[in-house]
Amino acid sequence: MTVHFIGAGPGAADLITVRGRDLIAQSPVCLYAGSLVPRALLQYCPQDARIVDTAPLALDDIIDIMREETAAGRDIARLHSGDLAIWSALGEQLRRLDDAGIAYTVTPGVPAFSAAAAALRRELTLPGVAQTVVLTRTPGRASTMPPRETLSAYAATGATLAVHLSIHVLDEVVEQLMPHYGSDCPVAVVYRATWPDERIVRSTLSGITAALASSGPVERTALILVGPALGSDDFPNSALYSKDYERRFRRGLHD
Repeated sequence: MTVHFIGAGPGAADLITVRGRDLIAQSPVCLYAGSLVPRALLQYCPQDARIVDTAPLALDDIIDIMREETAAGRDIARLHSGDLAIWSALGEQLRRLDDAGIAYTVTPGVPAFSAAAAALRRELTLPGVAQTVVLTRTPGRASTMPPRETLSAYAATGATLAVHLSIHVLDEVVEQLMPHYGSDCPVAVVYRATWPDERIVRSTLSGITAALASSGPVERTALILVGPALGSDDFPNSALYSKDYERRFRRGLHD
């Protein structure tokens, strides 16, 4: 029997992958992170499925359920918010399942930074402006940051930053980024991207704290995006679709 880890996407139930939806539908047990995963996704569960909200459970409790259900011959759909590749606590679960000899699969989901960019209707990498997106965070109770992984270090590159899990320390984020990006650098805070109560606050580094405060309280599930690409419209076209650009599937039109 198999535990299917599934990235449930950023919030909207129809942003789960087809594979993820189908795995939910065929699994008689569903474990989901109820504090972050929308209950609308549970509509895909079999009618008689065992559904467990893991929000109040510790790791040992979750692994015990996985052991119990797979030993009884039942597959499990394990839903995590966003994508499993980052800040999902996936690694510690896989390590335990490896030790227990329990089979598992991993299905990716739509990540929060991608959903936020779509909500902003912006490309995060623009020719001549930014060609790198850094996904990072600030230290928190659940996880510290390695010494060399600092906002200041990433900001020095001029890349587009997607700062997760840090809305509660927005003042500190601004302070660390200001020397590198400048006070007029575009910033966007996207709260609960793709959820019904999604909210977007746009400003500059020098103005984002006040702009956010005037928009109403924002707690958790808010992503901070920073970088020139968020506000630049004066950039060269990519050569990809130039009539003179040769690539494997299209030769230059002048040939």
